[in-house]
Amino acid sequence: MPADLTTKSIIITGAATGIGRSTAIMAAECGAQAVTIFDVDDTAAQDTANVINTAIGDTVAKCWHVDVADRASVEGSVAAAVEWMGSVDVLLHFAGILHGAYAPIESFEEATWDRVIDINLKGTFLIAKAVVTHMNDQPNGGVIITTASGAGVTGGSSSYAYGASKGAVHGFTMVMQRHIDMAKIRVQDIAPGRVRTPLVLENLRQQFEKTGDREHYEAEVADLTDPDDVAKIATFMASDEAKVMRGPVFTR
Repeated sequence: MPADLTTKSIIITGAATGIGRSTAIMAAECGAQAVTIFDVDDTAAQDTANVINTAIGDTVAKCWHVDVADRASVEGSVAAAVEWMGSVDVLLHFAGILHGAYAPIESFEEATWDRVIDINLKGTFLIAKAVVTHMNDQPNGGVIITTASGAGVTGGSSSYAYGASKGAVHGFTMVMQRHIDMAKIRVQDIAPGRVRTPLVLENLRQQFEKTGDREHYEAEVADLTDPDDVAKIATFMASDEAKVMRGPVFTR
């Protein structure tokens, strides 16, 4: 049964491509009152908004250029989005990067480490902080869904920085669950597996360049999960039907 997001005002980060894009479109199809798209890829983000507005209505989706690692960008954009939507009922935070794949620890670049941690971990902190500030003032609170991964939570990663950042996002989310549930804000993380996104496809391409094993590469690509299948789970998690759910949700 499709999730019911009627009357919900939603902010979705990383919605230009991949899981974020699929979730933004699906949220609108599930009746969301407004969908705000945050991304640094202006062209692809606007395309996501155009798809929604063409199919659903001209005023359903709007996008902002947002670097989630930049506090001023996050706070200003969240405030502007809330002013446009009237409230923020749901945050679906998918923005993230995977850099440094297959680099050995002894030559792993500090700049790469810092950039991944800034976007994946600091970005999660900044967007959650900005959104909670508004949700605290709402009688019905809201829902915050962050994105962890099996990497750093149940297993390793091709990148030291990525695995560390996603493990930290999971830990940060667990702390939020404990400390802000009393404010009627439900917090969970989703941990997607191998999904057909630009991030994962690039990671597999780098692996293929390293190993030269085309048969393995093609098998891995063919086995990837469709982003729409993860979007179905994310939109359900955002809905009132999932109000008793707690803890992380893993996908293949």
